[in-house]
Amino acid sequence: MRVLIVDDHTLVRAGLARLLQGFGGVDVCAEASRADEALDLALIHRPDVVLMDLSLPGRSGIEAMGAIHAELPATPVLIMSMHDDAQHVRSALERGAAGFVVKDAAPLELELALRTAVAGDVFLSPRLSSRMMAPLLGRPKAAGVDSLSNRQRQILDMIGSGLSSKEIAVELGISVKTVETHRARMMEALGCRRANELVLLAARRSRDPD
Repeated sequence: MRVLIVDDHTLVRAGLARLLQGFGGVDVCAEASRADEALDLALIHRPDVVLMDLSLPGRSGIEAMGAIHAELPATPVLIMSMHDDAQHVRSALERGAAGFVVKDAAPLELELALRTAVAGDVFLSPRLSSRMMAPLLGRPKAAGVDSLSNRQRQILDMIGSGLSSKEIAVELGISVKTVETHRARMMEALGCRRANELVLLAARRSRDPD
């Protein structure tokens, strides 16, 4: 998978490039800091996916995405941003984004988002998805552990019991990568910025179950 990174901050691009290079089969083919540069590099390198910041100098990331799609309609563009309000998300998706990821997402979530986009599907960060779907379903948004799936609550309980991802994978008959993906989604849903925060939350839950 060849990725074009578009962000106007040099350090952010450097951090993303280093992170993405650690994902299996992922190669950062180019980096851009502006909308016009993003289009030029997309035409030159023909990436499998473009990872585009929403806020760029001059034209926005959504406008830059439109320019890329006008020339390369089959190239998926994954929007990333610190802004996670429904208006920004809806605008990006309505204009053809392959997904929307918040910048403080766990690394595993970013990897999943990129692979989902390349596969031709749309990815939305879990906390954004639940927030946007709640009004459509006519019920309040689930909060905390209640927002997790049955499988995620099962894994959370196993984490609280002190099991490692490998031990959980063996116990449930799934891959370690699947467990790690569930952990990343749980961290997003529960507002955990670091892995140890999820472990502490799981431990407290095991001591004081609902």
